[in-house]
Amino acid sequence: MMIVIISSNYLVQFPINDWLTWGAFTFPVAFLVTDLTNRAVGAPAARRVAWTGFGIAVLVSLALAPWRIAVASGVAFIVGQLLDIVAFNRLRAQSWWKAPLIGSLVASVVDTAIFFFLAFAGSDMNWLMLAVGDLAIKCLMAALLLAPYRAMLPRLQMWAPASR
Repeated sequence: MMIVIISSNYLVQFPINDWLTWGAFTFPVAFLVTDLTNRAVGAPAARRVAWTGFGIAVLVSLALAPWRIAVASGVAFIVGQLLDIVAFNRLRAQSWWKAPLIGSLVASVVDTAIFFFLAFAGSDMNWLMLAVGDLAIKCLMAALLLAPYRAMLPRLQMWAPASR
């Protein structure tokens, strides 16, 4: 989780074009990690992963990225992650793909809005255009990351603590 956040905070500083940054490709992996943890060991463990990743990554991000990006990332990340966990849990009993896809999509919308507003509002950057482009890629990535999610489902028993 920490690697995903740090790399995304760094990569979001580099636009590919007027509507997209490199961070859009790496950040959705955070939802994959959270959703797999949630499926394997439950929401409390997923929240611990989110909070731990948040704490460590924000501190490291403050050293690697401008403070405004680090703070915006931290706020957007934890709100998005906690929203993803809630949405995932409400949908977990349905088809295998619904909880991770819908949770990631809903959380991506909120995360993107919070992050780009806090990180770039008032700057010279056309952040609304970047937010729309990043959100489009995050939505695409949410769909593409269903493949590794599905591939990991049979292996999730390894994550669960052994019963006594």
